[in-house]
Amino acid sequence: MLLQANPRAISLKAKLFRGFADPSRLAIVEALRRGPMTVGEIAETTGLSQSNASNHLRCLWDCGLVDREQEGRFVRYRLSDRRIDTLLALADQLLADVASGVYACTRYELPASQEGGDAPERIAPARERRPAWPDTARVDPEREARR
Repeated sequence: MLLQANPRAISLKAKLFRGFADPSRLAIVEALRRGPMTVGEIAETTGLSQSNASNHLRCLWDCGLVDREQEGRFVRYRLSDRRIDTLLALADQLLADVASGVYACTRYELPASQEGGDAPERIAPARERRPAWPDTARVDPEREARR
């Protein structure tokens, strides 16, 4: 018997990940992992213009991913929940194991202007260093054949 996923929950989760999928928004969120910042500091850190950073911050704030606090004439932004940092740290760990596959994937192409120059071998450790999964783990035979 197959379990049916709740379509509304799946749709909402996809919407959350679309928020992180934009390279500019992800750069902002990554910058905020270091701590609260003003728009000017975020723009300097990410290389975005202040107006572009402000637009993306508004989106992130509207979606509840960042909080903001007025400090005099400046507004300081921070991640709204420490689990965002945890989620991104887990993504870093996952990429350490699967970066070569993600890098080579043709189904999720980024425009050339947004693609980073880091080759996967500089990002991920060799596959031999991956921990062995228990025999009970589900294995995709096609994926295993590509290894």
